[in-house]
Amino acid sequence: MTRHLNLDVVHPSWKECLQRGLAKIDPDYLKKLDHSADWLPGHEKIFNAFSLPLDKVNYVLFGESPYPRRESANGYAFWDASVKELWSPTGLSKKVNRATSLRNILKMLLIAEGSLDKRNPAQEKIAQINKDAFVQTNEELFNNFLRHGFLLLNATPVLQSGSPQKDARAWHPFVKELLACLLEKRPQATFILFGRIANTIDALIPDNHINKLYAEHPYNYSFIANPKVLAFFKPLQLLRKSVAPI
Repeated sequence: MTRHLNLDVVHPSWKECLQRGLAKIDPDYLKKLDHSADWLPGHEKIFNAFSLPLDKVNYVLFGESPYPRRESANGYAFWDASVKELWSPTGLSKKVNRATSLRNILKMLLIAEGSLDKRNPAQEKIAQINKDAFVQTNEELFNNFLRHGFLLLNATPVLQSGSPQKDARAWHPFVKELLACLLEKRPQATFILFGRIANTIDALIPDNHINKLYAEHPYNYSFIANPKVLAFFKPLQLLRKSVAPI
């Protein structure tokens, strides 16, 4: 029974899938979660990512776990809700510079755009880029992800004190059911797995599904110039203000 986990934000196309997935989770684990407020992103936001209709999903991007700050964790992988402006006169905004994963994602996207040299992605170089054609806020950036059909999930939807790997394992039956449900409707979907915990999801994806991208977590500096990541994101132009709807 999940009386407190908010399913009202979920698009109707997902509701049956989520209910089937939740039925696969250890009921004692769910009961503890349902009656606790000591985890992120919290009861109200845990399923926010499923506001994207199932038939609009082109990519499933898995991160590891929610941000460890209540003002940042919003139920979407990698979307730091505490960050507003992306840019400043000196390059990236202060908030972005403090958010390691987001900072590296933005540098990677600038390199993919051809606006930044991967050999010298310094703050002063970013300051020199004309960003008039780019999105200006984090919300605009992640709305571009959603318009392109990115389902932004974490390998574990919850962050508690203790091991994220333990929570990830608890949610594996849910994720497996969810992916089976998704692939019935969207067999062409591409899975993008960022980080060690996210890579454990690979075992839950059917063996015959070949549309997959593996990479290190964006908090690793090497992510910025990962050639597979750059090649994948280059044609998407996610930094551009005008992104055609799906």
